[in-house]
Amino acid sequence: MLISFIGQKGIPAKNGGVDRHVENLARFLVAKGEEVIVYNRKNYLENNSTEWQGVKLVSLPFIDHQNLAAITHGFLATIDAIKRKVDVIHYHGIGPSLLAWIPRIFAPKIKVVSTLHSFDYGNDKWSGFAKFMLKLGEASMCRFAHEVIVLTETMRDYLLQRHERESTIIPNGAHIKVNHGSDKLKEFGLESGKYILSVSRLIRLKGLQYLIPAFKNIKGDEKLVIVGDGDYLLELKKIAADDQRIIFTGNQTGETLEQLYTNAKLFIQSSEMEGLSISLLEAMAYGLPCLASEIVANQQATGEAAIYFTSKDINDLEEKLNYCLANPEKMNEIGRSGKERAENIFNWEKISADALKIYKK
Repeated sequence: MLISFIGQKGIPAKNGGVDRHVENLARFLVAKGEEVIVYNRKNYLENNSTEWQGVKLVSLPFIDHQNLAAITHGFLATIDAIKRKVDVIHYHGIGPSLLAWIPRIFAPKIKVVSTLHSFDYGNDKWSGFAKFMLKLGEASMCRFAHEVIVLTETMRDYLLQRHERESTIIPNGAHIKVNHGSDKLKEFGLESGKYILSVSRLIRLKGLQYLIPAFKNIKGDEKLVIVGDGDYLLELKKIAADDQRIIFTGNQTGETLEQLYTNAKLFIQSSEMEGLSISLLEAMAYGLPCLASEIVANQQATGEAAIYFTSKDINDLEEKLNYCLANPEKMNEIGRSGKERAENIFNWEKISADALKIYKK
């Protein structure tokens, strides 16, 4: 079976979210004997490689503008996939799903699958027109895709109520590589077990503007390590300016990210809104105790294997952070429970098998 993925910036992933999801799903499907094409944005990789771990990579151009990059790349990818006569086009996200009508009309033998990863129109970075088009993409997903995949029960219920569309729950997964080394930590002045970790895109919805002030009130020599990049970075650095314990590492992948997860004392996920956070799932899989905002998506991810704070509440976040640091035995227990939950539920072997059932269906 020839399966094409459209909607990601590219793989191997430089960020979390959709790219990490596609990276893992693609390589696990290849391991099952399927042929997978992933469409990368041109120059996403310096050498524009054509293969990665058995996955075929196709690099295509796009209009380099915030509101046009995804849709122009997705359009060219759709045309290319039709020309290649793929068996399945899998759109990742509501934006690319705006194009789902094209293969339904011009290549009716191709099966169309769309995954709702998040409600992107909730992000303030989009203009009013862009938010309208994203909502139109959500409607297009529900109207034209043969099968719709969602990450959580909340998403499934929403599509049923809003669009009267049935969907299948296949969550994000956690694929980890434990790395007990610590040499990469020296670059950031870190010591094993003496820092708190947050991994995300640096945008307002990730709630780091609440985490940083809360951490600044915490006494002790633990550091706060913020991994990621985004258009909110400069604002966050201003908030953190007078506290040398707060470390911004930029985007990290591979061995460096593995060591940052493996050696952390605590993981914090402070988002105001999520689909199903891959970084949170991966923190659980590493056995890290987690402190998370009490939004529904986080509770569906971690269940009872986390400590929760009220979203956007700096005082409550500070109080819960102090609790976590003062109760290591309790946090170790939470870390063990989270690891077991991640291995049982958010396992890429199972997730890829469930996705393959959808394609074959």
